[in-house]
This record gives sequence, structure tokens and C-alpha cells, in this order.
Amino acid sequence: MSYKKVAQLRTADTFRAYLREIGADLPFDEDMIYGSDAPLAQPLTVHGRTIGNRFAVLPMEGWDAEADGAPNDLVRRRWSRFGQSGAKLVWGGEAVAVRHDGRANPNQLVINPDTAGAIAELRQTLVGSHQAAHGSADDLLIGLQLTHSGRFCRPNDKKRLEPQILYPHPLLNPKFNLPDDYPLLADDDIDELIEDFISAAVLAQSAGFDFVDVKHCHGYLGHEFLTAIDREGRYGGSFENRTRFLREIVAGVRRAAPGLHIGVRLSAFDWIAFRPGSDGTGEPESYPGDYPYAFGSDASGIGIDLTEPNRFLDLLQSLDIRLVCITAGSPYYNPHIQRPALFPPSDGYQPPEDPLVGVARQIGAAAALKQAHPNLLIVGSGYSYLQDWLPNVAQHVARTGMVDMVGLGRMMLSYPTMAADVLSGQTLARKQICRTFSDCTTAPRNGLISGCYPLDEFYKTSVEADLLAEAKQRQKLAAR
Repeated sequence: MSYKKVAQLRTADTFRAYLREIGADLPFDEDMIYGSDAPLAQPLTVHGRTIGNRFAVLPMEGWDAEADGAPNDLVRRRWSRFGQSGAKLVWGGEAVAVRHDGRANPNQLVINPDTAGAIAELRQTLVGSHQAAHGSADDLLIGLQLTHSGRFCRPNDKKRLEPQILYPHPLLNPKFNLPDDYPLLADDDIDELIEDFISAAVLAQSAGFDFVDVKHCHGYLGHEFLTAIDREGRYGGSFENRTRFLREIVAGVRRAAPGLHIGVRLSAFDWIAFRPGSDGTGEPESYPGDYPYAFGSDASGIGIDLTEPNRFLDLLQSLDIRLVCITAGSPYYNPHIQRPALFPPSDGYQPPEDPLVGVARQIGAAAALKQAHPNLLIVGSGYSYLQDWLPNVAQHVARTGMVDMVGLGRMMLSYPTMAADVLSGQTLARKQICRTFSDCTTAPRNGLISGCYPLDEFYKTSVEADLLAEAKQRQKLAAR
């Protein structure tokens, strides 16, 4: 199926007409507002701290740190660009594992006593670049995303899964070649892991971070707890048990790191796993009867039911967790709902819908959750595919209170200063706008470092760019 490229939709009338054609309920402001009255320039206050504008840097997965989990020049370059971006909320920068065996790849950052000092310096690199570009960092809020990759751990080899799972998933186990009797994390193992999260939070506080994100998204361990309906013991079955992992971490962080704030990035809805169909277009896996393993989905597995996500946000509010970042799905089994893109990664599938429909779905879900929880600070995701129209949609959702802040992920890799340019009224640098070519995913899936190979000269001229081109050519030939 052929979809129009966003870059072709050059006028508001053309964009609006195409949205109607594809059935995407995606509001936008035709005219941008700049200066002190700009909706995107308005500050917010949370936990007594001021956040200077409505843009946030979303956490991504790094594939280029040192083997011991410490940052290096590649990581420092990326964080420096986050600081230059002009965004006043940095939601983690990137995912940081709380221990080695929970890493999503062997070059993911890890926070422990040996790396905490270097991660503190990494944060300072971000602050310094922000001060140099924008004058003051007094209204900058920086968090660190703490993670354990659970089912998708690859701590020792980028191409070899070493899963740690909570229950035998009827679709994901066979999809990733796990037998039904693959060993599960025991309750005692989970108790130990909770202590690792608490210890990591203490280190994050000592490193200067304002908050930690206890990650509950994208199919990783925190997210898997939310669907552990068949698991026996203290961490499965009831909603109370499925949220015990979060509640125990929060209680421990409050005791051990008083004054450190907590946020949660949540896949507010998930869907059944997808696979390439006969023509390469994504289609849902078959499952007999109602599908119960997608948090925030209806029984079909390809719809949305926000009953439990609303209950989860009620819980966050009761725990005095005000910072919530909304995302969806997983990059491993339904990437088209998680990060809408016209060009899929090498191991993906062709999008079964126009990606703008996926953007509208995420924005609509975040708006519904914000409406139900006006006292939470909600950060939205999924905006990068809007490309040239990102500022117009961002202004509308901020102006009308659909969300509090607009998060930028992939766009930060190709066009790190987009937020600053939007806020200052600069014409967008169209040659830097992310067109979702997905090389930032295809590269690490082939064992290479992640970056924007098409648009960032640093990666475009690297040795890895040649290796990536060779890998893509091999896959293209193999698919024939």
C-alpha cells in the first residue's frame, strides 16, 4: 500500500485534506505563535521546580557505550546535543540498565558504583552545552531512565537474546524461540532486582539527576509485569500484584533517596504481536478467542481500552508521582504503533496503515489520559513522523491542554535543535528533519552503533555507514 510522504504535504489545506482521506483525527494549528505568548514557550511547575518550555527529550536506547556500561565520546556527543536542543525537560536521555544482565545490548549504559561518576559527568556535559547555547539551566529538569530489559535482554552479544521473563507468553515465546518451559524469574529474583533499582536511584541522585524514571514501556520488564495475569505468587494475577514491582521500588526510593522525584514512562496501550504478511505488510498474529496480554488493549488485541491505564495513573497519583510519559506498544513486536514510520527497520514490516494514523492514535490516547488526570504532568510521544508539521501539532496540543509537553525522540538524532528553532521562530532546516528512514534502528539490529546515518554527517561519513549499506544490501538480496 502506498502512502503520501509528509514532505509532499506542503500546505495546511493539503495536509488537512490528506488527514481526512486517511481518517486520522489529528488537530493542528495552521498559524504558529512566537514570542512570550507562544504556547510552546510557556513554563510549567512540578514538585516546586520550573520547567522552562513545553519540549522534552525522550529517552532512547543507546548502543555505543563502553562494555562496562560507562559513557564514551559517542554518548557524550549525543548528550551534548540534547543540551543544545533547547528542550527544558530531559526524560532520561537514554535507557540506563540497573545491572549488567538487564542490558538490552552489550553497549548500553549501566549505572553502578563504578560508572556513577562518569554518568554524573555525562549529565554535566548536557548542562554545560545547554548553558552555552541558551544561557541558563535553572529551568532545566533532568531525569535518568532506569531499566531492566526483561524478555529482550542482550547483555553479552548484540545478536543473542538472554531473556528474563515473568510468564510464558503464548505468542512472544515462540516468536523469539523460547520454549514453554523456559525458566521464569522467581519472586526472590524480583525482590533482589527491586533492590538494584533502589540502589541505582540513590546513585542517580548522587550524580545530580532531579528524578528517575521507573520504565514501564515497550515490552521491557516493567511493562511485562502489567500483563502478568497468569503468573502465580506476589507479582502476578491481580492488578495489586502486577503493580507490586513499581510500588516496592517507589517505597524503597522514598526511603533511600529522599527528595529524589520519580517518573514513569508507560506504554499506555499495547497490541498483539504483528508479523510480515505475504506482501511484507504487517498483520496481527492469530490468537484464539479474546487476547488478554496487551495492556491497554481491548479483547481484540488491536483496539484500545484505557480502563487499566487510567487505574495505573490513579496509582501513580496516589504515590505522588506527577511525571508521566506516555508511549505505546513495543519496537520488537508491533513497531508501527510504537514509532510510526514510513520506512521500517530491516527486521520489521511495511506499515499496515498510514503512519499519521499511528501518530493520531498516540496523541489521542495521551489526551484522554490527561483529561482524566489533570494534576499529572503528561509528556506525549510519537511526534517525529509529523516532520514539517510537528511544530503545528505540538503547538495545538500544548495550547489546548491535550498534553503538557511534547516529547522528541528520533528527531533529536537528525535535528537536535528543532525545539530551539521552533521557539525562536526560525524556519525549519528541512534537510535535517527526520524522515523516519529507520537506519537508527537497522544499524544496531545489525550490530552497529545507532545514529542518524542519512542526515547526520558524523555518521554519514563513518566506517559504520559503509557497513550498514552492506548489511542492508545483503538483506535486500536475501529477501528476493
